[in-house]
Amino acid sequence: MEGEKTWMAGTSRAMTTYFCSVIFRNSLMSSAVSPLAPTDLPDMPVIAGVKLATAAAGIRYKGRTDVLLAVMDKGTTVAGVFTKSKCPSAPVEWCRAKLGRGQARALVVNSGNANAFTGKTGRQATTLTASIAAKALRCSPDEVFLASTGVIGEPLDATKFHGVLDALAGQAEPGDWLGAAKAIMTTDTFPKLATATVKLGKAKVTINGMAKGAGMIAPDMATMLSFVFTDAPISGPALQSLLKSGVEDTFNAVTIDGDTSTSDTLLAFATGAAAANGAPKISRASDPRL
Repeated sequence: MEGEKTWMAGTSRAMTTYFCSVIFRNSLMSSAVSPLAPTDLPDMPVIAGVKLATAAAGIRYKGRTDVLLAVMDKGTTVAGVFTKSKCPSAPVEWCRAKLGRGQARALVVNSGNANAFTGKTGRQATTLTASIAAKALRCSPDEVFLASTGVIGEPLDATKFHGVLDALAGQAEPGDWLGAAKAIMTTDTFPKLATATVKLGKAKVTINGMAKGAGMIAPDMATMLSFVFTDAPISGPALQSLLKSGVEDTFNAVTIDGDTSTSDTLLAFATGAAAANGAPKISRASDPRL
């Protein structure tokens, strides 16, 4: 009996030490920049048809931005791939339900609360968030796409978006990709951005991307939020096909600790603005001009 008590005490101390080390490590993740951070961030060009704005809504953090609003021109198409978790977050469920329309006018991303494992309350929060954004932009809630990242199991107070999204709709401007990437960070220690310029037909098109994620990156996305924007004129079905095949040897080929997430989201938006410069309209993913 005495030996058992000693073993239990030792186990208790070991567990306490372990959890303290995890807490300490996580506290470091929010302040110490990873040695893997790039020394330079890419110069992100403007994507015609996309405007960005960020704000501090006080979701969880104090003194930092935690909400991103991306506003897209009418006619923007959208595609998405998501976690295969059987317990997806409320925003993942919302986006899956809206993808069939293939049209987008807005993206709202918040950090600090993942709105996952929140049941009916979480679904109500997504409905309210989309409604607030739609009213601010005078579009349909079905054209508003959502993503959330942060703690799970806590209700997201979507009433905090009242006024905030309305102000952001008026402030949105092209170009602040770095501010947008910072607003969606949680335990990330640096923003993640990428850009590319290619020829479609004889016209130049631009692709910009940003992502957040610091761990739990396993096949089938996993705690990764990533958003890609282009001015290429690509139909919704073609964009969806391209995105689905594109993740197979990119996102789905990466793992860090073998854990998956409730919130994995990769959304791609194509404004079609490059058509004004002669870019051909793409309706099939098999189009050789791609």
